Amino acid sequence: MDKSFMIFMALGVGGLYYVTNTVTDIQEGEPALQSEEYKEKHKFEKYQTVDSIGQDILDVTDVPLQEQIEAWNNTPLKRECLSLFPDFGEIKLFVKERLRGDGLKSYLTNAISKIEADFFSGKINAEDAQRRLDRIQ
Repeated sequence: MDKSFMIFMALGVGGLYYVTNTVTDIQEGEPALQSEEYKEKHKFEKYQTVDSIGQDILDVTDVPLQEQIEAWNNTPLKRECLSLFPDFGEIKLFVKERLRGDGLKSYLTNAISKIEADFFSGKINAEDAQRRLDRIQ
């Protein structure tokens, strides 16, 4: 390939990278310029915070239950919690310690207990239990 073409391509990719990052930075800093896609993607970040010992937590206190569940399903903490399977005791402890919001805590604890009972009684296998934990709605 021609050397000029390679330089042109490198400058084009660099320019695209710069413009993309600049637009993202502007959207983060100025709510009036945020696109609907950006708002939807970052809708639940306001509920994620850090507790006094430095752990990430989900604080959905004083939020309607449906929005609490939606926030739970869109947080990285859910993945972290599901990685504790098959230790249901650890999963329940995670919910108790890392979530703020009584409605969500009791809802998840009840759902986890039902899945745990079905798993240990042999009604469902490990794969089904993981799938049900992931689909708690």
